[in-house]
Amino acid sequence: MSKLETKPPANDLYEIDFYAWTQEQARLLRERRWGDLDLDNLVDEVASVGSSEKREIRNRLTIILAHLLKWKYQPGRRGASWVATLFEQRGQLADIIEGSPSLEAYFRDQVHARYLNARLAAAKESGVAFGLFPEACPFTPDQVLDLEFFPEDRNIE
Repeated sequence: MSKLETKPPANDLYEIDFYAWTQEQARLLRERRWGDLDLDNLVDEVASVGSSEKREIRNRLTIILAHLLKWKYQPGRRGASWVATLFEQRGQLADIIEGSPSLEAYFRDQVHARYLNARLAAAKESGVAFGLFPEACPFTPDQVLDLEFFPEDRNIE
């Protein structure tokens, strides 16, 4: 066998070719070859999948909340791109929660936790003074996901 035909040990493969490592681990799992699994790296990767889902929730929430603030505080700048962004981000967020229902409580907690970041982003992107946005999140988790919810102008309340 040439060097190209031999497989490096699983933990080396993890460092050399991550995709090949994932395929090898999947094959070993399907074959129930528990002793051949690269357990240390496999445990880390499984845990990181959950972390990446949480990161996705946080990132999408920040975008949605910032757009809702801009929508409310800049009625003259509303346009199709803001609507498209809100639909896209809400849909992606709903898909994450639907695919991992145990993350719904995390999502609900993060609405208020991510609001400061959204306020900062909205102020930077819009030119509206940071202090003009409410200190507490004015949107409920249900409004965040509601495809039909668009906040009224700030002067109408």
